[in-house]
Amino acid sequence: MSHRQAKTEVVIVGAGFTGLSAAQELRRAGVDFLVLEARDRVGGRVEARRNGLGELVDTGGQFLCEDMPELIALVKARGKTLVETHVDGEFIAQPPMPAGDAERNYVGVMEIRERMNGIEPDDPAMAGMTVAEWLERQQDAADTKAGFRSMIEGLWCQALENIPLWHLIDNDRRITNEASELQYFLAETMQSLADDLAGDLGDRLQLGRPVTRIEHAPDGVKVLAGDRVFEALSVLVAVPPMMASKLAFSPPLPARLARALGVWHSGAVIKVLVRYARALWRERGLSGMVMWRNLPGLFACDAGKDESHPAVVVFIGGPLALRWGGLDEAALRGEVMSRLVTALGPEAEAVLDFSYRSWIDDSWSGGAYSDLILDMNATDAEGVLLAGAPPVHFASSELSPSFPGYIEGAIVAGRIAARKVLSELEASRG
Repeated sequence: MSHRQAKTEVVIVGAGFTGLSAAQELRRAGVDFLVLEARDRVGGRVEARRNGLGELVDTGGQFLCEDMPELIALVKARGKTLVETHVDGEFIAQPPMPAGDAERNYVGVMEIRERMNGIEPDDPAMAGMTVAEWLERQQDAADTKAGFRSMIEGLWCQALENIPLWHLIDNDRRITNEASELQYFLAETMQSLADDLAGDLGDRLQLGRPVTRIEHAPDGVKVLAGDRVFEALSVLVAVPPMMASKLAFSPPLPARLARALGVWHSGAVIKVLVRYARALWRERGLSGMVMWRNLPGLFACDAGKDESHPAVVVFIGGPLALRWGGLDEAALRGEVMSRLVTALGPEAEAVLDFSYRSWIDDSWSGGAYSDLILDMNATDAEGVLLAGAPPVHFASSELSPSFPGYIEGAIVAGRIAARKVLSELEASRG
């Protein structure tokens, strides 16, 4: 098969927020570049689709808070509308417990998290320990430990038995928000922000262009995508580590770098949006926020854009997502709705629309919300990826110095990587 060739200075693989943010940096610097995206849209793990009512809703990354400075600045610069997530009212714990006990349980969960983050990741006493093993050693009440498990499996979408303690501490310390990460979402959807960034790129962005192979030498790269070959001075692979590990490199990457790519695994999550005619939980003085201790990784909160669009979003993460991911739509709906009815009351059965998006084994993301290192001994994997093998560079939210696994982290990681590529280009020009 003949290949058509094109030349540029930098090829960016992936048009999620990491790739888009890197592209914006290169654009401002006046560098010639191309962004190649496998999907027919930008955004990566951020996505919007129509629900059964024809409403455009966030089916991927959605929430943000005031402590995420780069994302907040982008939202303001692009004229987006922040919607404050409704949190007024009673928090519901499942199985039920009195409101006072539920509050104390939540405080206890956060105390466990703070205690964990007070450990040095390289503490030799913690070597080889999973989060589950560490949690088992804690003296907290069983309900509090169950709440911690549910929160962490919901956030990181992996079983605690699989997560190295050092890795979770290292990640969690970089998530520094004091405001709730559910504080805001965008009336226009988070996808619209990605679309705006992409709109600046014009024909420097090519959709439906999955990269399969990267040939590299000290003086440049050839990036193969379908019947096209893109020649460049350098390449920035801006996709999650697990997806990057599936690319073919010629010659093979240095063994240490190949190993560092291979230790990451994607989380599993299903996101459900349930639309109602009335915000019946608000009428009862409930916030709409529910956490299930007996179903770790299951969490719900109010996601109504305004009074006329009441909705609850339900997140199913980790092992529970893997169990429920094999169900057909009717069975999944039955599992979710039975829990909502128990938590919010019998009126919760009357829905206008039930829609969901499974991110398990997604073709181009691997999963959600983030990849994690599941190898106990791969303490150098992140640093090795950040170093790359110039002119081959790697960037993703997972590698960000702040908010790894979040949109904020993706923006930061993309900008840092772009500046590194720019420095390399400047040095080569001499």
